[in-house]
Amino acid sequence: MPNSVAQNVKTFDTRPETAVAIESPLAYSYQRSGAPNPISDGSNGLVLRERALLGHLILRGGAIVLDEALREELGISLPGQPQGLALDASGERSVQWLSPDEWLLIVPGGEEFELENRLRARLGDAHFSIVNVSGGQTLLELEGEAAREVLMKSVIYDIHPSHFPVGKGVTTVFAKTTVIMRRPTEERWELVVRRSFADYCYRWLLDAGEEYGIGVAR
Repeated sequence: MPNSVAQNVKTFDTRPETAVAIESPLAYSYQRSGAPNPISDGSNGLVLRERALLGHLILRGGAIVLDEALREELGISLPGQPQGLALDASGERSVQWLSPDEWLLIVPGGEEFELENRLRARLGDAHFSIVNVSGGQTLLELEGEAAREVLMKSVIYDIHPSHFPVGKGVTTVFAKTTVIMRRPTEERWELVVRRSFADYCYRWLLDAGEEYGIGVAR
């Protein structure tokens, strides 16, 4: 990283080596509202799963330089069109178009700090911004034949398959808050929610999914 850039960039490790207890954003929700176990035969109409403590990075800058840096560091390209969602070969890392010069990069927890530093070094003097928002968000997965039915009761966006295919993601209204809604596979939907609204979204989904036999995988 050029000195002129390094002197103006302050980074800190959000996962210190000291023994600090880390809890899922839904840790209290499980105790307060319960977490019905999925039926062993897989007959739940909807299964909810939190993928907690992942690495969330907001990238901003020119698409060309960011795309090159991501391909070199992660082997993944920026989505080729607005509202696009791209995943790596393992499906564990994703990058989503949020606005004309803004993308959300999600990686397994623990990778984000080192990856941020590698990207900064790779991007050098280019005009860009990388913000680690891992502590402020969590990701909820919805699977099952009733997943789309529950989402239709919860969001204002049209999620008909013809309008919301696999590989799409949008920011939309969910009940009385907002979420980033994504469809990474045919069977799975994802909601990226703010930590402060995680309990609200969880309780809403429990209520909306009750008639379909919702289960919570932990």
